[in-house]
Amino acid sequence: MKLAVVGGGSTYTPELIDGFARLRDTLPVEELVLVDPAAERLELVGGLARRIFARQGHGGRIVTTSDLDAGIEGADAVLLQLRVGGQAAREQDETWPLECGCVGQETTGAGGLAKALRTVPVVLDIAERVRRTNPGAWIIDFTNPVGIVTRALLEAGHKAVGLCNVAIGFQRKFAGLLGIAPVDVHLDHVGLNHLTWEMGVRLGGPEGEDILPKLLAVHGEAVAADLRLPRHVLDRLGVVPSYYLRYYYAHDEVVREQRTKPSRAAEVAAMERELLKMYGDPELAEKPALLGKRGGAYYSEAAVDLAASLLGGAGNPYQVVNTYNKGTLPFLPDDAVIEVQAAVGRSGPLPLPVPSVDPLYAGLMADVTAYEDLALQAALRGGRDRVFRALLAHPLVGQYAYADALTDQLIAHNREHLAWA
Repeated sequence: MKLAVVGGGSTYTPELIDGFARLRDTLPVEELVLVDPAAERLELVGGLARRIFARQGHGGRIVTTSDLDAGIEGADAVLLQLRVGGQAAREQDETWPLECGCVGQETTGAGGLAKALRTVPVVLDIAERVRRTNPGAWIIDFTNPVGIVTRALLEAGHKAVGLCNVAIGFQRKFAGLLGIAPVDVHLDHVGLNHLTWEMGVRLGGPEGEDILPKLLAVHGEAVAADLRLPRHVLDRLGVVPSYYLRYYYAHDEVVREQRTKPSRAAEVAAMERELLKMYGDPELAEKPALLGKRGGAYYSEAAVDLAASLLGGAGNPYQVVNTYNKGTLPFLPDDAVIEVQAAVGRSGPLPLPVPSVDPLYAGLMADVTAYEDLALQAALRGGRDRVFRALLAHPLVGQYAYADALTDQLIAHNREHLAWA
């Protein structure tokens, strides 16, 4: 089995490598190719990756290359984890929206739209090259904004599935609080990428007992603290929103915080510099503890399970993925990309049935789905008016004066990445 990781020079990659090494019985990778145009970073990450495989006794071969076509040739699956514009672009995404009093975040709001506009054309080019080189390969997208990028891939006819680590993070958190194995925790995870709610926490599988009420009664304070939301909000909702919902439920509070402290991008950039120094140490043969603060926790386990199931291996039977709605949530179009539990096999993901969704959540999902549709059109076709329409539709913007000003800012800060600007 051959896998290729596009964006393999990312500081995330040792997390992925560690998972491939530990879970080699689930996903027996014979050749792993790390593809990245940043040769210096790639050398550091590739060296550590080989040492991790050697330390854990994995016999697979790790190859590094800056040649995309060579790297993806013959791959059974291609994982996408790239960041167009790097941390410098992320820093902009998290700062200029604040000038209009809007949240600055790299995957949602105005910053998220900027990232989508930079990313979608690049990802579609990579996917076309995968199709020409190896049309049978699965594309697993971990590149944000995952929902929009996955929809772009699916609409272009690619064999693609989107992946996020939010659900597996909740699974691990809840398992720890309950004192049970993560495999025994099944989430009723419903929504769009970075706009999800845990509607139930079931023991053993989709038909198991829902213990979410008991979980909140006993551990509500701990869950609320992780989400940085008041306990009474969780009690009134009766569900667990992802931490991205704080951008909606406490928008003005978040903006005030963001204006008074360094951006997350600045923190991550400093962390990456330190991580790359560590990766250059020839004695280091495991992922460093600092990587846990970088983000992407449990990404490796989720990626291994998904790839194993798509390629006919021994992945978990049910996994949270991003895929076409196709009637799963009847209040959304069939071609919306949703993030839900699915049965995953060689033919791809099949979403599990979802019980009726409260209008409190369904309404916001519908609003953001409309935004994502407009955002994808802007990414594919360009034009100031399309950018404006997407921003006006986003619940975190929503006013024409803000949308106008943010459109100008977005184009000014991203002109080098926008072919039409």
